[in-house]
Amino acid sequence: MSPVLAGVLQLLALIAALALAYRPLGDYMARVYSSDKHYKPEKWIYKAIGANPSAEMRWPAYLRAVLAFSAVSVLFLYGLQRAQGILPGSLGFSAIDPDQAFNTAASFVANTNWQSYYGEQAMGHVVQTGGLAVQNFVSAAVGMAVAVALVRGFARSRTGELGNFWADLVRGVFRILLPISVIGAVILVACGAIQNFAGIHEVGQFLGGTQQWNGGAVASQEVIKELGTNGGGYFNANSAHPFENPTPFSNLFEIFLILLIPFALTRTFGRMVGNLRQGYAILATMATIWIGFTALMMWTEFAHHGPAFDVSGGAMEGKETRFGVGASAIFSVATTLTSTGAVNSFHSSYTGLGGGIQLLGMQLGEIAPGGVGSGLYGMLIMAIIAVFIAGLMVGRTPEYLGKKIGTREIKFAACYILITPALVLGFTAAAMALDTPANSMTNSEAHGFSEILYAYTSGANNNGSAFAGLNADTQWFNSTIGIAMLLGRFLPMVFVLALAGSLAEQKPVPETAGTLRTDKPLYTGLLVGTILIVTGLTYFPALALGPLAEGLAS
Repeated sequence: MSPVLAGVLQLLALIAALALAYRPLGDYMARVYSSDKHYKPEKWIYKAIGANPSAEMRWPAYLRAVLAFSAVSVLFLYGLQRAQGILPGSLGFSAIDPDQAFNTAASFVANTNWQSYYGEQAMGHVVQTGGLAVQNFVSAAVGMAVAVALVRGFARSRTGELGNFWADLVRGVFRILLPISVIGAVILVACGAIQNFAGIHEVGQFLGGTQQWNGGAVASQEVIKELGTNGGGYFNANSAHPFENPTPFSNLFEIFLILLIPFALTRTFGRMVGNLRQGYAILATMATIWIGFTALMMWTEFAHHGPAFDVSGGAMEGKETRFGVGASAIFSVATTLTSTGAVNSFHSSYTGLGGGIQLLGMQLGEIAPGGVGSGLYGMLIMAIIAVFIAGLMVGRTPEYLGKKIGTREIKFAACYILITPALVLGFTAAAMALDTPANSMTNSEAHGFSEILYAYTSGANNNGSAFAGLNADTQWFNSTIGIAMLLGRFLPMVFVLALAGSLAEQKPVPETAGTLRTDKPLYTGLLVGTILIVTGLTYFPALALGPLAEGLAS
């Protein structure tokens, strides 16, 4: 079987699996977030934290709860890393340096999971399982809660109440993420992923010496790393490591986990607003971009430009032979179009145009299908922008799902889409202008610029993958990328929740003959075009200096 055909068949199998899970999971999540019932273990948690899960919150209260919980999470994870040297199960590793501890705490709480350290050489069992793995669950649940709050803003009227953050958080963890993770972890163990608390031990003979490996609860962390679109690897090689991702089947299963909840949330959205066709329109937009990017990535990496590529069947530099070009390309697009950041190949080794596709996928806002929760609310913001543009063209007040998109709403949406580009381009410009950050680049010219652009794009968009080749473990990068991750995660949430509160207060507008049908293919095409044009106008100059220049020169 040719490598190209193998890649296409894997893509078709992935689409079929996602299609089978779409309806049951989407409907189940809608029931979870619409239920009034609280299970006994959940009641124990509410009692322990002093929360009333039945009390409705307006958007300022919901936002305060999100920020307070996240701030405590940052402090807890920072303290856990700083105390590692005296903790049991530390495997002899010392405390993490202050700047790196801040970067890692910000990273995992912001659902970014950017790593400027070697996991197997820095983090013990307690920090990995009690700190990082826990944040993989709760940070994902925070994103899902904010998305559900925005959906309620569309679904409700004449009220500013958006639900209860604590109930949404707990239900997201215990009713959605945890059950799927248990099943997924068993599957990964069956595939060969390790799950233990072994210490450091020497294995084999390598060039006259031995190599040291340590065990860990890898399978359980790997599954929530993908399912929660987190991305932080137990080992530095991430999902290219055989302990995390042993076989081609486990690789395809991990891609399935990455895309599962973000795609299914469109069904949840349609169910909660009472119009499944609206969910299908959002799904079609996400799927069109995802399939298009995947096809482009496979084409660029399979393109043959010499005898070495002919022999290997494509651009195999930096890719695992057990996965090949096709599976690596599918994984790469899935991880950069979501906020996952996991990698099963060396992104810096992709072709110039392939690296540009990875960058553009994150710069779209990671909305196709995006992170758990963040992908849905990011896409709904773009849907509002598209409706506004359509309204300008026909001279009509824009409406979406029976809600008028007025001055206040469009200001919130505009602020949302401006935050991340400002962070990415501002920090990239500063890093290139200063001597010390630029010295961290392994490569020069266009590829070196792409390294820094990728780092801040990944951090501010809460992706977490690395272009590699950049020494990011410096005070400058640990601090600035940490700031970019926190601002890139929580500032957009401010405007999402403010928009949700504004929409929930409105009186529904009846549909008329002049109302733009947002559940039709025409609107889907408009939405895809809006996303690509807005992103292109924002980032094209930077992309032209980096991956485009490199791709055209090769």
